[in-house]
Amino acid sequence: MENRSLENSSLDESSKTEVKLVIFDWDGTVMDSVGRIVSSMQAAAGLTGLVVPSSYAVKQIIGLSLDPAFAVLFPDTNQAQRSQLFEHYRDHYTIYDTTPTPLFNGAEQVLKTLAEQNILLAVATGKARKGLDRMFAQTGLGHYFATSRCADEAQSKPHPDMLLQISQQLGIKPANAIMVGDTSHDMKMAQTIDMSRVGVTHGVHGAEVLSQFQPKAIIDNLPALLPHV
Repeated sequence: MENRSLENSSLDESSKTEVKLVIFDWDGTVMDSVGRIVSSMQAAAGLTGLVVPSSYAVKQIIGLSLDPAFAVLFPDTNQAQRSQLFEHYRDHYTIYDTTPTPLFNGAEQVLKTLAEQNILLAVATGKARKGLDRMFAQTGLGHYFATSRCADEAQSKPHPDMLLQISQQLGIKPANAIMVGDTSHDMKMAQTIDMSRVGVTHGVHGAEVLSQFQPKAIIDNLPALLPHV
């Protein structure tokens, strides 16, 4: 598929700023885990005795922390039901669901290339810390990232708290960083603090949604990121 550059005159100027940091979303950006998230959330709803949401509805909350995700999908639930949802979702995702969650093509090579260019890498994800650490261990990618922020360590996307924490920790201004993600939540949190952003279409949202947030570029695969860094 074609890679779509959306740079205009103002973005051309910002693109000349030295990039020192690239921050990646995880689910739907680095790892093709959307299918397992959807099936696990649907299973959790059924086990809790709730109306099972559509695949489309679940995809729209991917990237959010679980509490706001539950509030969107199951607005009439009480705290006890949400606790059950959490337990069922966690168990189904980590134990029972066998839907494959491979890395997207070229993911590790992109990380390796950027690291060799002395660009710092980070993750900003809706996963909990235990979940991200498990993925780091399973994929062997953890060593590429200077830091990461998870759902239980910051305000949920699309609030920019994760990005601000990462920038502050690493001593890099948002103007010298790029956020890479597959959802409107990723694009909006970067846009809020004037951080450059690149949307990738192989996850949840397509170009028509991502383009609303004036990304530096929209790409169809991770290797296409490299010319924009």
